Amino acid sequence: MTEFNYEITEAEQAGQRIDKLLPEFNSDWSRSQIQDWIKEDLVTVNGKKVKANHKVKLNDKIEVTEKETVEADIKPENLNLDIYYEDSDVAIVYKPKGMVVHPSPGHYTGTLVNGLMYQIKDLSGINGEIRPGIVHRIDKDTSGLLMVAKNDIAHRNLVEQLMAKTVTRKYTALVHGNIPHDYGTIDAPIGRDKKDRQSMAVVDDGKDAVTHFNVLEHFKDYTLVECELETGRTHQIRVHMKYIGHPLVGDPKYGPKKTMDIGGQALHAGVIGFEHPVTGEYIERKTDLPEDFKQVLTDIRLREA
Repeated sequence: MTEFNYEITEAEQAGQRIDKLLPEFNSDWSRSQIQDWIKEDLVTVNGKKVKANHKVKLNDKIEVTEKETVEADIKPENLNLDIYYEDSDVAIVYKPKGMVVHPSPGHYTGTLVNGLMYQIKDLSGINGEIRPGIVHRIDKDTSGLLMVAKNDIAHRNLVEQLMAKTVTRKYTALVHGNIPHDYGTIDAPIGRDKKDRQSMAVVDDGKDAVTHFNVLEHFKDYTLVECELETGRTHQIRVHMKYIGHPLVGDPKYGPKKTMDIGGQALHAGVIGFEHPVTGEYIERKTDLPEDFKQVLTDIRLREA
């Protein structure tokens, strides 16, 4: 077990529930995990046991004993994944909408990792047993292409390319409203939403986040855009488009209450490109929009014809 110590030094932190605040200090922790640890007396405030609804005060000293999680036995599954590129070091794989990238507690089957373990025999081990080969992620309801590392050398190199902002990542998104200009750049830091810790938002003390976009097609009430990521923050495109007043169609978290019910946000990771970690060759693959996304666009065009 590992111990972590924190002190409440900011006025805005005071008054918050401890089970909501601690996941902000460590993004690897979930609120449910914290609640379980509190029940097991693994979280104390000023040396005393507390309940999950305990509200912290300025200068409080918090000690968390992180309970070691037992890695699940992740089993290979034949999910018929589409592999767009593969060699001895890397692969490019398509993740369909509705599929989770890697297993999580209580959800150990049907993920991209389960499928990768069946179709790709060698995967990097840097991210542990639960995330083999996974270099970056896309949201469950976002479809599209992902890089996969087949050994640790390739994994480290691809991560370095992501950090250096040299990986090409282009997404197609359908957003609410008619964007009046043909292209733009959103440069706004992203961090935890101070009003809703389960969501992200543009905040002054967030991490740098830059999204470039250009308009592909104008509709009366919607705009089809291509977004290119310079950085890769959690929910970046979804948060940035909401920030400029054009949230994604179908987005259950960041979209308006009145939006199309299409089973999640209209977002597709259509292009991925990177320098091969061994040969140095530039590799890029593209994939067309999934059929359900195409159908949404067809329906809009027919209504506006």
